[in-house]
Amino acid sequence: MHKSPEILYIDDEANNLISFKATFRYRYPIYTAINTDEARQILQSNPNIQVIFCDQRMPGETGIDFLNDIKRHFPRPVRILLTAYADMETIVDAVNKGHIFRFVRKPWVEEEIISSIEEANKFYIANSMLDIRNEELQRAYDELDKFAYSVSHDLRDPLTGVLSAIKLALEYDSAERIHEILALMESSVLKLNSYINSLHDYYLLKRGELTFSEIDFEGLFKYFKDFYSIYTQSNSVEFRINSNQKEEFKSDETALKLILHNLLSNAFKYQKMDNTSKLVELSVVVENGKALIKVSDTGIGIAAEDIDDIFKLFFRGSDQAEGTGFGLYNVKNALVKLGGEIAVNSVEGEGTVFTVTIPNK
Repeated sequence: MHKSPEILYIDDEANNLISFKATFRYRYPIYTAINTDEARQILQSNPNIQVIFCDQRMPGETGIDFLNDIKRHFPRPVRILLTAYADMETIVDAVNKGHIFRFVRKPWVEEEIISSIEEANKFYIANSMLDIRNEELQRAYDELDKFAYSVSHDLRDPLTGVLSAIKLALEYDSAERIHEILALMESSVLKLNSYINSLHDYYLLKRGELTFSEIDFEGLFKYFKDFYSIYTQSNSVEFRINSNQKEEFKSDETALKLILHNLLSNAFKYQKMDNTSKLVELSVVVENGKALIKVSDTGIGIAAEDIDDIFKLFFRGSDQAEGTGFGLYNVKNALVKLGGEIAVNSVEGEGTVFTVTIPNK
């Protein structure tokens, strides 16, 4: 059921204002103004006004001039002109200058006012939806623009690396030198694979449906412990896990793994190179219908000026490790699908803590 539209009625005759409000106040929220200056103040204070009725013969400023002026600052409300002088010149001015939706003759009739409001409300809703769709389209266009650049850049780079390595390898006979070239090729292919996986996650979140199942965090955390075991050993990073699950918990396991993989991957990649006690911690407390997950590290941290940008598509905050620019953007989108939230607390040069809250489904 649609909420009743809010109405602003402007007339320099006080009796007309009283009569209008008395007639329609049980149907609609009504605001009245005895002059156009007062009307502007009301519009400024009440951004949800949807329909404006204005008398044409106002002192100091005609209704057409007022309605024409306010459309720059208040483009959404539908404008209706009240006039006892509906001659052709007024009509042409109203349409060309004031963008008037409709005329109502004075003295007005209740049924005509109601009909005008209902039609104006439908027009307002349709225009509002169009504005929202246009904003969504612009965001999608901006994202596509960034996406096209990223794909051309991030797919071409590793492929160029592989092609260059192949050309070099063809010039060598030494197995040792060829093994060095193969290592370079492997690095490029792994980078390409990482990017393709990120693309897969991106489209999975955009198009995929959620499948809720029971989550055993102890088992899930053991999976991550095993998954990153080679990395932790070869890079001397301690990986601590702690699961405190006090109740059954249901969520989408694929989305949950995507979130944790991205957060953990960053926690490992962005450790300080010269740190002798590198640490990544993963913990969860499941109680009161939600899971509170923390991923913390002793890494390089995030610059204060970058905190607000890290969840944007293709944002890269550091050159220490190769990133796709999808990771935290995908985390944010997965959490939106799960109805969850994420907070970040970071000190540059000391480390970062991501706190994720996910409701039990």
